[in-house]
Amino acid sequence: MKTDTVSAELVAEKVIKKPKLAADSEKLEQFYLNNKPLLSSESPALKFEIFAKCSTTKARASLMHLPHFTAQTPMFMPVGTMGTMKGLTPEQLVDLDCHVILGNTYHLGSHPGQEIMEKAGGLHKFMGWNRGLLTDSGGFQMVSLLKLANITEEGVEFENPYNGEKMLLTPEESISLQNTIGADIIMQLDDVVSSLVSGPRVKEAMERSIRWLDRCIVANKNKTTQNLFPIVQGGLDVELRKTSASELSKRESPGYAIGGLSGGESKDEFWRMVDISTDILPENKPRYCMGVGYSEDLVVCSALGVDMYDCVFPTRTARFGNALVVEGSMVLKSGKYAKDHRPIDSECGCMTCTKFSRSFLHNLIITKETVGCHLISIHNIAFQMRLMREIKLAIMEDRYPEYVRSFMSRRFGNKVPLWIVNCLKSQNIDLTVPDENGYSAVPVDQDIIRVNI
Repeated sequence: MKTDTVSAELVAEKVIKKPKLAADSEKLEQFYLNNKPLLSSESPALKFEIFAKCSTTKARASLMHLPHFTAQTPMFMPVGTMGTMKGLTPEQLVDLDCHVILGNTYHLGSHPGQEIMEKAGGLHKFMGWNRGLLTDSGGFQMVSLLKLANITEEGVEFENPYNGEKMLLTPEESISLQNTIGADIIMQLDDVVSSLVSGPRVKEAMERSIRWLDRCIVANKNKTTQNLFPIVQGGLDVELRKTSASELSKRESPGYAIGGLSGGESKDEFWRMVDISTDILPENKPRYCMGVGYSEDLVVCSALGVDMYDCVFPTRTARFGNALVVEGSMVLKSGKYAKDHRPIDSECGCMTCTKFSRSFLHNLIITKETVGCHLISIHNIAFQMRLMREIKLAIMEDRYPEYVRSFMSRRFGNKVPLWIVNCLKSQNIDLTVPDENGYSAVPVDQDIIRVNI
């Protein structure tokens, strides 16, 4: 009898929750249809329209018209390094409401290689994806694969991890590869240094990145179909960040990225560098904070005026059996889920949550069935997409401060990391002052609070 009751509850949850994505999407679409943009910019291959601005913070909700798709921002972009999301088909990504996904120029240039990509007609056709694509430049590999790289003014010499051959990646070569791949948004090759590095090397990298940008601009042969984004560098040096953002803004690019962060620096340093960058970069152009994917970071950086994010975290953590929920990560390999017949998240309308239980997923993970990682990846991407829809709706309805407080309450309870409290206070949201519901936060001097459920 108890089992029948649980089953009935699950059926009711499926009936109620499944239409939520469609309802939220419809509400967003109607807002864009019924309102005029407050601010806009237009480039040959990108039109950016800001439709709503938070009256308290720097958050904004916008449309970004790309050659292959019109994306709603703020948005999270899942990472498909080799032109695919591990275990997911392009059709599933469409069902999950993904507007733009990432490919990696360095890896795609190494394998399958430029010749095959050119014969395929670009990555959109190669992978069967008709929405937005963004490719990084390969510059990040200077940090992640530094033992394989030699950096000079000409470019970066890599050791190809697939065949051991030397590969010289210059600004011109990076753009040539990205022109062949054909992504809607392409990134300049920048001289990336770890955010933990200080001293003359940071200034050298920032200045070289500006010089390389100018070479990338000249090299770009597809200016009417591909959008080249510069990348703000400068490490954790305030003045270098300001100089970089100011110099890049002079280039009148379609959009701008904030790079060189999320590399081990303190979160208090991280948010201040983002804040400095968004203060200087053009207000009417999209701003992309690279390598950011934790839910609290997305909420906070949106308050700082960021429009675009990417990170491997949601799908990578799924491969370890961890499902994302507002409160943290649900470790489904834990024995406590062996007989738990509830969905991962009763508020989620994804295929995984509407069809499968925690118990079933637990069994898949402990028996190392690959479909388990596949199903959790679906949920984790759905979680990120739902979070971004909630952020957009809150901005449009000018209730973002209330949404932020509600999110932090659910995510952390009363003990919120100090850096988040400091950052939000700079945007006129003081979590330490009780709201109308009596919620207030106690700052905790801890960058990341991991909650495993």
